[in-house]
Amino acid sequence: MAVYRRPVAGGSGDDPRLEGLRTAVSRLRRELAVHPADLPDRLVAEEELAALDAMTYSGVPEVPRLRRSLLVIAGAVGSVSALAPALAEVRQVIDLFGGVPEPRGKVH
Repeated sequence: MAVYRRPVAGGSGDDPRLEGLRTAVSRLRRELAVHPADLPDRLVAEEELAALDAMTYSGVPEVPRLRRSLLVIAGAVGSVSALAPALAEVRQVIDLFGGVPEPRGKVH
């Protein structure tokens, strides 16, 4: 599994999180494309992955939108164990954009 670092303030070029997300999304798209099973929600996953990819080219995406996309993709392909490592990589990179949400019902 790839390891991504948070961006360094004052750095030049593209945000490394965006490049990491592009790479992770590309990997999952390729693995989904060659997966032989007839997945009922394949089109949903493909469309959401395309949307995620597009978001990376229009600035830093909103964290709630990234998380929604992750949920849609996970719902569409989450039960396919062959895709689990690539899906986990997408999640890992999305987590870099904002803290992992706390479980519901937890009170501080």
